[in-house]
Amino acid sequence: MAALPSVLLIPPDTRPHTLELPASLARMTGATVRIPPAGALPDFFTPGDTDGLRTWLLREAPGAGVLIVCLETLCLGGMIPARRVSDDLPRVLDRLTVLQDVKRLNPELQIFAFGVIVRVAHDNDPHEEKPYYGQWGRELRAYSTAFDRHARHGAAEQEALQAARAAVPEEVLSDWLGTRERNRALHLAALDLLAGGVLAHLCLTLDDTTPYGLAAFDRRMLEARADELQVWSRLDIYPGADEVPCTLLARALRPGAVRVWVNYSGLEGAGAELLYEDRPAGELVRAHLRAAGCVLAHSPAEADFVLAVNTPGTRQAHWQPDHATVDTPHRHLPAFVDGLRASLDAGQTVSLADLAYPNGAERRLWQLLQPLPLEQLAGYSAWNTAGNTLGSAIAFGKLAPLVTDRAAQTGALFARMVDDALYQAFVRSEVRERLQNPSPFDLGDQREAAEAHLRALIAPRIHALWEQHFAGQGLTLDLGQPHLAWPRLFTGVFPLSVQPDRTPAPT
Repeated sequence: MAALPSVLLIPPDTRPHTLELPASLARMTGATVRIPPAGALPDFFTPGDTDGLRTWLLREAPGAGVLIVCLETLCLGGMIPARRVSDDLPRVLDRLTVLQDVKRLNPELQIFAFGVIVRVAHDNDPHEEKPYYGQWGRELRAYSTAFDRHARHGAAEQEALQAARAAVPEEVLSDWLGTRERNRALHLAALDLLAGGVLAHLCLTLDDTTPYGLAAFDRRMLEARADELQVWSRLDIYPGADEVPCTLLARALRPGAVRVWVNYSGLEGAGAELLYEDRPAGELVRAHLRAAGCVLAHSPAEADFVLAVNTPGTRQAHWQPDHATVDTPHRHLPAFVDGLRASLDAGQTVSLADLAYPNGAERRLWQLLQPLPLEQLAGYSAWNTAGNTLGSAIAFGKLAPLVTDRAAQTGALFARMVDDALYQAFVRSEVRERLQNPSPFDLGDQREAAEAHLRALIAPRIHALWEQHFAGQGLTLDLGQPHLAWPRLFTGVFPLSVQPDRTPAPT
């Protein structure tokens, strides 16, 4: 097997999903991955050092084979800062030119870039958005929908658009739209770099999107430009965001089309509706497969791996259990689990994507999975949006044949089970119940108490999960101190390391 290229990674931010997960996927294949120094990367809504990133790139690029770069981090200080900073467009586009510079320094460097079309946040979050979004989020969302409906359907929507516009202060709307226009211009410039051969591949993704809205309007504008430039063979525009570093890593390290058999938990699972995407589950799967360099297989026998997808009965819901749209007769979880067992018993490579509920595993499915040999899965994912889950699970599956470090692969798999199932599906709500009406946006002085509850609740479960499924394989688990990534419960950090067991055999 040819040596894998050295990878440079500039992620959207420093959360475990966006930084540690792609780095761990690279490590399990034996690929070398280098990231910028911590001070150059963003911290929550504090921007990273764009000058420092440029210096780091110019220094590291001559010795690298692949660059995976988030355009928002490179040019605006991060995915969240890109929605908040006031940097003007000329300065932003000037920062983008470093990609041309490093390509000249190293013509063999394969640059895989991605940008995130500015979302219209579902929650009135004043930290991930500009502060005024905490007050005017609902009205801005209404304007977003009205604008796009008018753009598509014309005069019939004019009155609704005028009412939505009148409900938002002019200075707020102007600033909000200006941020979107600047970031769209960055993505249009990236399309030009793709057409010019500077970029090997480009993903432009829609974060927390809906069928109608300004993100959909932006998508159509970018698609029209892609038509003009004729760059679709190296371009993907689809719903996603935080998982794209994993997607592009899979594309870069294992080029060429990989065949995937998709097994849904319900016979009509491909038609299931999703809360944070603009299309049904089956179309989202196809989009994520293409972005990672995969194609649908015609049968399980010809597939390189099986992607097992737990979809809701008809539509995702927020609260478990939901018997109205998720846990319905439109699917049969015991049969789905039986199929997983059969695939594992047959020695097939299986990666499991659980997207029945956003923001964590389905509790019922997790319990049904426990009799299975979960350590034999090639991948597991159940975090945040359906797109986040799918992109991660597909990357695990595609990279499975390249695994050279079993401890690293086990660590990456186990970390997802700890975070996506143990924390997001169970412990997070238990911590919340122990606090005093915590804000979802900022825990304030309750953060210390939250982290103490987190450690007490999750550490025993982590060790129990390891003992049940992963012990006895010649590997050892070292667990650090669980804590929160940011001052909110949404994202936990679970430092763990899996290493070969070097305990001397008894004499």
